[in-house]
Amino acid sequence: MAGWMWLRCVLGPHLHRIHHPPDQSRLEGRAGRRQGWSYQPRSLEKHTDSILGWASALWSLSYYSSPLLLCYLYRKGYICSTKLVPVSQYLGTVLVCLLGVACLRGYGRWKNSDYLQFVSILEETKKNHSPENKKKLRCYDFDFSFWPPDFSWTEVSNPKQSKAGVSLLKPEPRLRGTADSVLHSVRTLPCHVVSFLIAHSFGRRMLYPGSVGLLQKAMRPMLQQGQARLIEEFDGQRNKIVACDGNEIDTMFVDRRRDGGQTGQTLVICCEGNAGFYEVGCMNTPLEGGYSVLGWNHPGFGGSTGVPFPQNEANAMDVVIQYAIHKLGFQLSDIVVYAWSIGGFTASWAVMSYPEIQSLVLDASFDDLLPLALKVMPDSWRPLVQHTVRQYMNLNNADQLLKYQGPVLLIRRTRDEIITTTGPEDIMSNRGNDLLLKLLQFRYPKIMTDEGIRVVRQWLGASSPMEEASVYSGYEVDDDWCVSVLQSYQADRDVLFPWSVGEDMTLEGRRQLALFLARKYMRNFETTHCTPLPASEFHSPWRL
Repeated sequence: MAGWMWLRCVLGPHLHRIHHPPDQSRLEGRAGRRQGWSYQPRSLEKHTDSILGWASALWSLSYYSSPLLLCYLYRKGYICSTKLVPVSQYLGTVLVCLLGVACLRGYGRWKNSDYLQFVSILEETKKNHSPENKKKLRCYDFDFSFWPPDFSWTEVSNPKQSKAGVSLLKPEPRLRGTADSVLHSVRTLPCHVVSFLIAHSFGRRMLYPGSVGLLQKAMRPMLQQGQARLIEEFDGQRNKIVACDGNEIDTMFVDRRRDGGQTGQTLVICCEGNAGFYEVGCMNTPLEGGYSVLGWNHPGFGGSTGVPFPQNEANAMDVVIQYAIHKLGFQLSDIVVYAWSIGGFTASWAVMSYPEIQSLVLDASFDDLLPLALKVMPDSWRPLVQHTVRQYMNLNNADQLLKYQGPVLLIRRTRDEIITTTGPEDIMSNRGNDLLLKLLQFRYPKIMTDEGIRVVRQWLGASSPMEEASVYSGYEVDDDWCVSVLQSYQADRDVLFPWSVGEDMTLEGRRQLALFLARKYMRNFETTHCTPLPASEFHSPWRL
């Protein structure tokens, strides 16, 4: 029995923190909660773990530099039988030594009562996934790869889901004859190959820097601190859910339904940015507002596995929504999707695929990735960039958003330096403007004629709140009249968008409605792209 427990300690995960003792009864209310503490390994475990950590870092460095290293060794004549035999012997000796170090680390863990209790709970939870065992396991922060799954897409019967992945909007193919198609495929084959290599090497890492291991390692103390805060201060529940592509998604749920407030009955699902993690990301904004909140990490971020390509992102978002419905007990009409920056892609996919969702809030998001990608790449690469984005990284937020009929709020950062195509000083190059214009043009085409677009652009180009108000008052917009016109149209027809309201209206009336709708659909926040959104700026979208 002792030998078996020692083997579990040898093969067990790293233990980072103990949020509270598993036998401690959690008192209701924040006043009854205790702060956790970092796990303190004993001397033997600490030193052996340090040795194995250095060995892992050297292996990673060797792996990524292996092409250059192999070329160097080949040119020096080291890749031959006479040289490889002694090298393999040295490597074998090193591996045996590292195995001995791992065994010593296991012995150090075996002598630590905290780790022994933890590994016993982990093994018991794997055998019996009962709520009692899961509650005990949530008392610990450890390597998430060892965490047993809490929910899987296979648990629900849904035709949207398959192993191939959920459906995405695809670019419309160009019509060609059979002979032209074959010839075109042959001619563009090199472009396809180069695009694939770019997307799967530096392209993905440029688009989602949060998936880079070195960045995650540098941020690990901050992420662990943020996770401890969510669990110990807000009684958050960390769970692992499995998407249809097999990726394991790291989630955090804070339940406010028991607090009695109306906002607590609403679940806000948060979609983070390209270097955002739920531990320190936009999840904190609705939390401060008193909402129930479900955060999740992109594939390849934090404890989530996989890589953040659009298909994997949509698969992850799908299983997050299924988890909220089938395990957490929320209705789609109780769910608000809130996204920051690149999270707008998964958020707009969610409301397109689940139109019953209550509303959508997009903060510092954009309409399409392509203009932003062209901004940072050389002009000579333009055709290659276009092909790569459309084939592998087609974040078509606006196209997806137009499929949704519900309430939408766009938050524009007036000094945004990321989603502008020229610079933060040029507010008209903010791609949030294009997202608003496309949405209004689709929903209210008779209002958003050339003149309607012109006055909205004039309002969008205002450099200060005072100038915005001046533009609005300059056209003598009567809010009450605008509301009555829209309500009358809705009562008479009750149709889906696009609406034909404004068809038989004067030019002055269409201008008023265009400005009124623009101000209802978009709010400005006077700051830069990465500034956290205060809870006071998080509002429910306008409803007629």
